[in-house]
Amino acid sequence: MNVLLRILLLYALLASHAPLVSAASPKVGTPAPNFSVQTLDGRTLNLASLRGKVILLHFWATWCPPCREELPLLEQFYTQHRQDGLEIIAISMEDPGDLDKVRTFARGYTFPVALVGAADVAGYGRIWRLPLSHVIDRDGVLRKTDWSGDEPINAHSLETYVLPWLKPALQAEIQPH
Repeated sequence: MNVLLRILLLYALLASHAPLVSAASPKVGTPAPNFSVQTLDGRTLNLASLRGKVILLHFWATWCPPCREELPLLEQFYTQHRQDGLEIIAISMEDPGDLDKVRTFARGYTFPVALVGAADVAGYGRIWRLPLSHVIDRDGVLRKTDWSGDEPINAHSLETYVLPWLKPALQAEIQPH
């Protein structure tokens, strides 16, 4: 019995330090996998229809305290930079039975909110950790991936990872040649 307990503890320890995103998660510098989601207000959004915009794809849940802290900051950033070509898509990872809870929580946010209800998101792998964000440039290329709770969203991180892609002249300078 002691041996089994030690094996389980070792497994738990190793699993807690393993990367918490799927090997299938997208890589920086590659085209962002296309996605299609239905927003809470009934619109269908897909990556192709958002070409020309900088996208912050944000996975979250109402039961996630860091997510609840980040969303108001994302709303403020969206309000300030929407006219610059920013699109934030907040995808709730709740169970579909919690749709009313998600709707209530998302009331007041002006960026699109969707609910996928599954941990596996086509092209983005299994979402193991929340919050989790990806930044996609105007050309549909991933510029920041697996941005998670270890590095929370705050004013500094938004300025570092998102703001440069909103400036068209700067984007041309920082693209790899």
